[in-house]
Amino acid sequence: MLIDGKLVEGQAGTFTNINPATEEVIGEVSDASKADMHRAIDAARRAFDETDWSTNHKFRQKCLLQLQEALESEQEELREELILEVGCPRSITHGPQLDAPLEDALRYPAKLIDEYPWETSLGDAFVGVTGMNTTRKVWREAAGVVGAIVPWNFPFEVSLQKIGQALGTGCTMVLKPAPDTPFNATRLGRLIAEKTDIPPGVINIVTASDHLVGEELTLSPKVDLISFTGSTAVGRRIMEKGAATMKRLFLELGGKSATIVLEDADFMLGCMMGIAPCMHAGQGCANPTRLLLPKSRYDEGIEILTGVYQGVTPGDPQDPSTMCGPVINDKQRTRIRGYIEKGIEEGARLVVGGAEPPEGLDKGYYVRPTLFADVDNKMTIAQEEIFGPVLSVIPYEDEEDAIRIANDSPYGLAGNVMAGTVEHALAVARRIRSGFLGINGTVGYGADTPFGGYKASGIGRQNGTAGFDQYTEIKSVAYPAG
Repeated sequence: MLIDGKLVEGQAGTFTNINPATEEVIGEVSDASKADMHRAIDAARRAFDETDWSTNHKFRQKCLLQLQEALESEQEELREELILEVGCPRSITHGPQLDAPLEDALRYPAKLIDEYPWETSLGDAFVGVTGMNTTRKVWREAAGVVGAIVPWNFPFEVSLQKIGQALGTGCTMVLKPAPDTPFNATRLGRLIAEKTDIPPGVINIVTASDHLVGEELTLSPKVDLISFTGSTAVGRRIMEKGAATMKRLFLELGGKSATIVLEDADFMLGCMMGIAPCMHAGQGCANPTRLLLPKSRYDEGIEILTGVYQGVTPGDPQDPSTMCGPVINDKQRTRIRGYIEKGIEEGARLVVGGAEPPEGLDKGYYVRPTLFADVDNKMTIAQEEIFGPVLSVIPYEDEEDAIRIANDSPYGLAGNVMAGTVEHALAVARRIRSGFLGINGTVGYGADTPFGGYKASGIGRQNGTAGFDQYTEIKSVAYPAG
């Protein structure tokens, strides 16, 4: 682990890192105690309170670019590591799992340090209370110590986005990776210690098998802000536990996103969007796991989707042709199979897949890509986040009905609108209560694009200037004009 600038062992010993594709142990990692976590929190607090990290813009910029160079020097080693511990298909490491965030997650906030409005003038005004002409300004300052808690599905991507924006704004931080995927984080810690000038305590990386060790970040009064990506259930717990110390929160939580295929859309392309839950075995919070088809073309759409799902075979993530690898662990596999059984029990029509183990895969946490038709939006599989390769196809009467169904969800993270023209799709998109929408097959995700959700999908936004904002505090200043 990295605590206060030193690479250290954990007081709780070690825990194993398992390859979800083979169920084999790929190594051991330091296991932190609560005392280790508090040492990291104390280090981050000192680094914020007692150094010039939060105000030295050029130095922060230099350090972020040093880390960028260090990561690029071990990019291929990191790729192999991610495939092993995450079980992510090799093809996805060339996109959102590795190469895409590595391209801009640090470079963008490093550049933004120069461009961000750290000080804004409100002009001079006569203030009657004081009887003085007053100059008024607004300062943006670093929020303080950040507790960053990272999920296992896209661990490097999420870690790097949090590190780039938190350090870019001048915060210090403690990063807690998921126990299922610790190696990419400990690699980050080693590179920070060995190849950058980031001062001791500015970033600490604490690995632990016990989730309650991470909860110390939420409870500690020395931590100013929690930046969490993960499930809505855990997000609610963080809100509850953080209330006592009035924690600032960024919560990027679950989703049950819908793709609306309108009658005038490129219908084949619209139906092909239904393959999204198969990517990385459906382990993506923004995956559109509900596909809404017009009743007038419903049978046609189901026929297309049947062929698509019959052609997706779960397999070895090392194979460049694999789209659907394993899920992260046995608990998650059991959970997904339970949802599939629930869908059948509630009356959805199972078209492809099912809860039985995939043929020929005796080892690894694999789930069969599963297509449900005739789904009522009130069914459990249409309302709850499954986080597996399961698609629910829902028929709709007309455009108004499609919009109603898409919005009839506790979540509001992402979605897609497919229409005959961009203008038509945009008009519908304006009525969808989600934080991130793709139009006619496009995806706009990047370090400069705010990402987050409405409703139970979270609070705040990651990335863009909106993401930068949330790691800052606002200070209004007035002084005599002269």
